[in-house]
Amino acid sequence: MFVRLERRPTLSGRMHIVAPLLSVALTFIFGSLIFAMLGISPLHAYEVIFLNPLKSTYGLAELFLKATPLIMIATGLAIGFRAGVFNIGAEGQYIAGAVAATGVVLYAGEQQNSVVLLGQMMLAGLLGGMLLAAIVAWLRVQFNANEILVSLMLVYIAQLAASWLIHGPWRDPGGYGFPQSKVFPDNALLPILLEGARVNVVSLLAILLLLLSFVFIFRSFAGFKMQLNGYARSAMRYAGFSSNSVVWTGMLAGGGMAGLAGMAEVSGPAGQLTEYISNGYGFAAIIVAFIGRLHPFGIVLAGLLMALLYLGGEQARYYLSIPASIGYVFQGMLLFFLLGCDVLTGYRCRMAWPLRWGA
Repeated sequence: MFVRLERRPTLSGRMHIVAPLLSVALTFIFGSLIFAMLGISPLHAYEVIFLNPLKSTYGLAELFLKATPLIMIATGLAIGFRAGVFNIGAEGQYIAGAVAATGVVLYAGEQQNSVVLLGQMMLAGLLGGMLLAAIVAWLRVQFNANEILVSLMLVYIAQLAASWLIHGPWRDPGGYGFPQSKVFPDNALLPILLEGARVNVVSLLAILLLLLSFVFIFRSFAGFKMQLNGYARSAMRYAGFSSNSVVWTGMLAGGGMAGLAGMAEVSGPAGQLTEYISNGYGFAAIIVAFIGRLHPFGIVLAGLLMALLYLGGEQARYYLSIPASIGYVFQGMLLFFLLGCDVLTGYRCRMAWPLRWGA
């Protein structure tokens, strides 16, 4: 006897919303089992991970600081995912944006007006991320290369290129040999929104981009074509629409948003380009996009939850004496249970008996 998946005749719109909530509930249940096996009270662990970071104004500001790049990247990725263009290399595009913005600071000098310099850095970050994504789009359009594999492999190229720069020509001569660029001057740092905290104006930019993406996806003809390509590619071809433009739009949207997020990191909390600029935001944003059901406002809630896991992991290390990577365990469980719930939303399990010879 074995289990066979059988496609459901109709998809439940209600389950499309319930599945993320169910995956979160299952993550909490299995997370409780992990804490119990470690000899830690699950209630105490959840208080430390999910409530401790929110007990102060500084903690709330840190939550929005962490959530901002996740929301920005996930919003760009969702545009492509809705069209069936799976950009898995946002981590590399994030690094490319950070490198491009750093290049502007190092070569533009410290004498420029802050507004002009920050504008140039944002443009460089945007173009840096889009350039890496454009390579993937061109290979997909010209040679039908798999965008999942190509975008993922470009992540390693971006990481190695950034590592070469900060170990070589961009290394700070006054940095005591550490692999890092020079610390950015004050005119290259993003304005702070709240005194005594690190949250900056990019959080406001993220809200604006979120609203623009909503209008693009649900209120524009180009957004309609993107969704049509994702739901019924054959119908799109029958209507005479080009799928190549969809590939380019999906990849460039994801790459541009990721590049902006990279610029915001080096010009915000990091203040320079270092080996640790890659925080895994590009990969975590994929989970955020799917937990948020590829909807801009769902992505906000998912981004806040994922940011809370980052902060909670640090709290767990200090107060529970367990590795901060417990946050990544929760991220992995979230994705695993979401994929499982999505499969069962579209398919039902049937018990079947194998055929026997002579039957």
